[in-house]
Amino acid sequence: MSNIPPTPAGLRGAVDLSSLVDRAQRPQQPPQSAGAPAPQGAAVDGSETGGDLTVPSLVLDVTDQSFQDVLQLSSVVPVIVDIWAEWCGPCKQLSPILEQLTAEYAGRVVLAKVDADTNPQLVQAFQAQSIPTVAAVIGGRPLGLFVGALPEAQVRDVFEQVLQAAEQNGVSGRVTVDGAAPADATEQGEPEPEPLPPHHQAAYDAIEQGDYATAIAEYKTAIAQDPHDQMAVAGLAQVSLLDRLDGRSADDIRAAAAAGPTDVPAQLAVADLDVAGGHVEDALGRLLDLVPTVFGEDREALRVRLVEYFELVGTEDPRVVAARRRLASALY
Repeated sequence: MSNIPPTPAGLRGAVDLSSLVDRAQRPQQPPQSAGAPAPQGAAVDGSETGGDLTVPSLVLDVTDQSFQDVLQLSSVVPVIVDIWAEWCGPCKQLSPILEQLTAEYAGRVVLAKVDADTNPQLVQAFQAQSIPTVAAVIGGRPLGLFVGALPEAQVRDVFEQVLQAAEQNGVSGRVTVDGAAPADATEQGEPEPEPLPPHHQAAYDAIEQGDYATAIAEYKTAIAQDPHDQMAVAGLAQVSLLDRLDGRSADDIRAAAAAGPTDVPAQLAVADLDVAGGHVEDALGRLLDLVPTVFGEDREALRVRLVEYFELVGTEDPRVVAARRRLASALY
């Protein structure tokens, strides 16, 4: 996947969800119509116009266990999938845009939000090597869209392309939010995201262009001006990780780590890959296991990287609290 919005013809690159739903053992389900069971306990609105449904919200939090509901819902409307994490800086900019556009389309699309830290099966199924990762599900078929944060205009283009692809596949219904008319979503809308401080915005713009060096410099400037700017610290950790992974093959990184279990640079690289894919505990455990076995510059490199992960994930996260305690024990 790339961060370039796909053309309608490019929306065919499906990912494999067989780890979550064994569709081969069931007959293909036709598009859901009025009178069919609705996902997540939502009630069918009773209309006969294209299989419309009533749902609890246009923005749904879904998990590994509840994703079958998304597959069913995608027979009525296309579902946009937002794979995010609380510690992800770009996610905080992209998610409000996705939610705002979902509201504007007034029931023609639904947004499914997936927390990468707690839903490893979906992260793996959508091949989310970094976050945010955005995909779509149309008629039960998952489609990769883009990785990283994009400006609103480009995200809007992606929504339009998804709707075109959905219509071509006979998925053109509409959902209604329980207790509200379809137009209410458009009227209420979503609040605009808060503007970023200048250096944060400059870093964000640079990340969109793939200019990680400039983004790193902007975040460092923000930190120099305010050492307590935790968003800048987390942003620096995030873009530094992206910079280290840029242009590298995931297969090559994992092969090198498997071949060199005590090779510190190889283990640091695969830990980066794990963090980017939402496998935070795997990354922390990998490096913490290595700390007591090395000394000097290698140990310091592991310590620095772990501290960076702590800032990226969040110092109050229980996984970080436990890992920080374990690191202190290994070092002292």
